[in-house]
Amino acid sequence: MERWKGRVALVTGASVGIGAAIARALVQHGMKVVGCSRSVDKIEKLAAECQSAGYSGTLVPYKCDLSNEEEILSMFSAIKTLHQGVDVCINNAGLAHAEALLCGKTEGWRNMIDVNVLALSICTREAYQSMKERNIDDGHIININSMCGHRVVHQPAVHFYSATKYAVTALTEGLRQELREAKSHIRATAISPSLVETEFAFRLHKNDPEKAAATYESLKCLKAEDIAIAVTYVLSAPPHVQIGDIQLRPTEQIA
Repeated sequence: MERWKGRVALVTGASVGIGAAIARALVQHGMKVVGCSRSVDKIEKLAAECQSAGYSGTLVPYKCDLSNEEEILSMFSAIKTLHQGVDVCINNAGLAHAEALLCGKTEGWRNMIDVNVLALSICTREAYQSMKERNIDDGHIININSMCGHRVVHQPAVHFYSATKYAVTALTEGLRQELREAKSHIRATAISPSLVETEFAFRLHKNDPEKAAATYESLKCLKAEDIAIAVTYVLSAPPHVQIGDIQLRPTEQIA
C-alpha cells in the first residue's frame, strides 16, 4: 500500500458497514479518502476517530445522494477542485428492497437500479475521466459486488437485488475489457462477499427485525473489516497483476 500514500480515494456509501471499514483502512494506510453518503454525520464521527488514532491519511466527508446524477457530478467537480481528482474509486454503495418479482413495487426496483447499477456506472465513468485527464495510468476501480451476482438464491426478497449484482459482474468485466482496448493500465476489480454482518439485513427486513437478526445468528458471518482487508490486498497487488474478482463466504456457509 506504500505507493498509495497521499493519493485520493473515493468510497461511496462510507457511513456504515463495509464502506466505513474500507474508508478507515485506507486512511490508516495514508490515503486521502473522500467518503460519501446521503448523511455525513457518521462519516464525520469516523473522520474524528481516524484523526484521534493518529492515522497518516485523512477522511473527508461529502454529502451525496447517489440516486441523483447531478449530485454525483457535483461531487466529482468538488473533488477535482479540492484534491485534483480521484486515483482510486471504490463503488461500495448498494441497497436491497424486499420486492419480489411477482408482486414487488416498481419504486423499489427502480431505486435498486439507480444506486446499484447506474450510480456505480456514473462514478466509474467520472473516475476514469478524472484519471485520464491527469495521465494517471495506475488507478484502480473496485466494485463491491456480492455472491448474489454469481448465483440466485431461493429467496424471492432478493431476486431483483441479485439481478442488479449480476449487472455489476458484467459491468466489471466490461470495464476491464474497455480499459484494455484503451491501452490503459488502470485496473478493475470486483469483490463479492456473501453474508456480512452489517445493517444490510435490518434494512432489507425493516418490518421484521427478528428475521433480520436471525440472518446473522445462524453462523459466524464475515465482518466488514474482512472486506476492507480484501480491498487493501487488491490495491497492494503488483502493477502487472489484474485481480478480476474475489469471492468470500463465511467458512460455515453451505450455499
